[in-house]
Amino acid sequence: MLLRPDFDLEKITRPNIWALKPYRCARDDFSEGILLDANENAYGPSFTPEIHSEFKTISSDYHLERYPDPRQDEIKKRLCALRHINSVEHFFVGVGSDECIDLAMRIFCVPGKDKVLITPPTYGMYSVSAHTNDVGVVKVNLNVQDGLFQLDVDQMISVLQQDALIKIVFLCSPGNPTGTLLKKSDIERILLCPEYKGIVFVDEAYIDFDEQQSVSQWVQNYPNLIVSQTLSKAFGLAGVRLGVSMSSPEIASLFNKTKAPYNVSTPASLIAKQALSEKGLEGMREHVRLLVEQRARLVSEFGKIPYFGKILGANDANFILVPVIGKSDKPCNKSAFAIYQTLAQVQGVVVRFRGNEHGCEGCLRVTVGTKDENTVLLERL
Repeated sequence: MLLRPDFDLEKITRPNIWALKPYRCARDDFSEGILLDANENAYGPSFTPEIHSEFKTISSDYHLERYPDPRQDEIKKRLCALRHINSVEHFFVGVGSDECIDLAMRIFCVPGKDKVLITPPTYGMYSVSAHTNDVGVVKVNLNVQDGLFQLDVDQMISVLQQDALIKIVFLCSPGNPTGTLLKKSDIERILLCPEYKGIVFVDEAYIDFDEQQSVSQWVQNYPNLIVSQTLSKAFGLAGVRLGVSMSSPEIASLFNKTKAPYNVSTPASLIAKQALSEKGLEGMREHVRLLVEQRARLVSEFGKIPYFGKILGANDANFILVPVIGKSDKPCNKSAFAIYQTLAQVQGVVVRFRGNEHGCEGCLRVTVGTKDENTVLLERL
């Protein structure tokens, strides 16, 4: 059932984007035969790359002298099966989920006029992309009391009701740096807010650490929802730079006509297909199991170290957020930064200082490593 029948996509889309005639690339028309249509080098690469034999069984499209598939339909089909979505028309495939974030702003926000709403502490690229696109940023902080890290929905709705220039609400679930899933009921309240006519963008970069909590299937019912995901985290493919967004077919069409013609490279596409194969998914889920096991170990061991406080958040991702306690028995940025520097510069272990973010005073964000890496970390603390 389609919810929010009052949602008007054309009204919130920049007129120039709505009227945009997409660039039609050669591979939109033909991808087989003697291809003399795209000014490619028919002799192939100037070196002979070693391509894993398994890649060649996935697709005949592994020739690096040819432009890649501009639609990436095979990846989308595999994602349909994984996320239980009924059509490839709901998908956009991009260069990491950062491309999805940037495209959303370029499509829906008029530079120098429109705004986005974010909920600190949250992923820093929302603000960076907004500033790059000359888009205003409105902040409604998360409820951070006792490390809760949940939406202040009443305040968000109040702000949305008062400011019609807010075109996108960015929600990160599980959050970064909070490591905490947002309540689905809270997300739904924003989606159903009748006064808000814009987009709700849910960033699920870490969702595979608790995939049952994804709202990706909701895109089949909510025309105002975009959900982004990535292969960088649970799939362990940060170097491939491949992300996806799911939305109504109408929004996906806007993304696909606004993107660069061949935004996903052939090597990235081939590796993504392998990752989304049955064998690849088995490997991903086994790695998630190991990381969750090691996450529990870190939570337990950090609790035994006297100068660390209670770990904040719900630990729903592949990292923990832990405060460093100073001489006043309170979280201390100075002490946390000193530990961060010593670990990196002397001990050879790099974590992330997050003490300057709202609700994260004195905090270090520690990514869950392998069993051996975590052992070294704990020994050097």
